[in-house]
Amino acid sequence: MSEELNTLQQWIDQSHSIVFFGGAGVSTESGIKDFRSVDGLYNQHYQWPPEEILSRTFFDHRPEEFYRFYRDKMLCLDAKPNPAHQKLAQLEQARKLRSVVTQNIDGLHQAAGSKRVWELHGSVHRNYCMKCGKSYPVEWIRDSKGVPTCSCGGTVKPDVVLYEESLDSRVLEGAVNDIHRADLLIIGGTSLAVYPAAGLINYYSGKHLVLINKTPTPYDNRADLILSGPIGEILGQIEVRE
Repeated sequence: MSEELNTLQQWIDQSHSIVFFGGAGVSTESGIKDFRSVDGLYNQHYQWPPEEILSRTFFDHRPEEFYRFYRDKMLCLDAKPNPAHQKLAQLEQARKLRSVVTQNIDGLHQAAGSKRVWELHGSVHRNYCMKCGKSYPVEWIRDSKGVPTCSCGGTVKPDVVLYEESLDSRVLEGAVNDIHRADLLIIGGTSLAVYPAAGLINYYSGKHLVLINKTPTPYDNRADLILSGPIGEILGQIEVRE
């Protein structure tokens, strides 16, 4: 183990209320592309930029184009949890980890076994009729054609937070409370460039702040420990000790 990894192991051993705050980089080792990476969605070419397609205005005015992009690029249903997801689930089972706060919508933390997950941007696995509220599974969205329509005639929308939409107040409050009560905050796989999500770390007042990322972030100068590299590779080396 490197000196940095040894320090992280010691802090995890000493902690009993860890919160993990993660972004797209947590899922890249599962084969899901990061929006802002060199080969990510922002660097691919479509008739409209991804951030426009994934806006509420675009959804309301061009739902068929929205769903063409959404099915093609946002539904990665064959992806499996990687060592980062698995290790976090093990830490929760060992009563070391309080919760996961994630910007991802892929559901891989739950697939790995995590129970307390605050999904800031929602989940592709939840879909609802905008007219009657009926729920639909993600497989139904994947297999539908054009704009998915409920049996009542209403449009079915993924329970994901689009640009121009607000975060769910219940999820936001839960994430803020857990971060505030944490004794160790581990941030991983995120550029900390998306707000208001990135601003949540300002509620942390615990002992140690750890950053795990491939590239620098705006919060590096506030971290007590920085580990550079793939998060699955790094967390995969951590031992879970009750």
